[in-house]
Amino acid sequence: MLLDASQSQLLLVDYQARLMPAIFEDEAVAKNAVRLAEMARLVDVPIWGTEQNPSKLGENLPAIRALCQRTLAKMHFSGAEEGLVEWLRAPAKAPQGNARSLPKHLQKPAAAAEERNTIVIAGCEAHVCLLQTALDLLEDEFEVWVVTDACSSRTERNRDAAFDRLAGAGAELVTTEMVGFEWLRSAEHPRFRDLQALIR
Repeated sequence: MLLDASQSQLLLVDYQARLMPAIFEDEAVAKNAVRLAEMARLVDVPIWGTEQNPSKLGENLPAIRALCQRTLAKMHFSGAEEGLVEWLRAPAKAPQGNARSLPKHLQKPAAAAEERNTIVIAGCEAHVCLLQTALDLLEDEFEVWVVTDACSSRTERNRDAAFDRLAGAGAELVTTEMVGFEWLRSAEHPRFRDLQALIR
């Protein structure tokens, strides 16, 4: 099973200015998160962010915040507890034409917009906010792909324990490059050279 850009959304969890200096391999993790978001932009994948208690931990790093379409401020560790799922689910399309003037029994039900049920997720801390958000998304029947080289915790042990638990729960573990090349699928993709430039 490969990632499909047309079915994907990217979620970047809590890369906050006051948190990142305490994170294991923080610079590499943040760099991969930015690269991941830039890859998502190349292939029209929606990008969302979350921030845990931003009044205390600050906003996400500016480079990451600027790449997100919207950023959810939250107090629960899981973004799913505070309305994230509504952002990720496609809204129903409004009826077309004069359907409202028809009797109710002749009206067609509103069609759902195209679903993007694959959530590519990365963030900090892997064993707290990322883990709880990803587990809730799995429970809500999303496919969850965790980008391991764009995730971390304050300690390597906590990060690795999160990956073990997520894999056991059914999440796919991938890397930034795996995601980018699966979204493209071919060296003939019109954005191939742009993506290649991001990983050099």
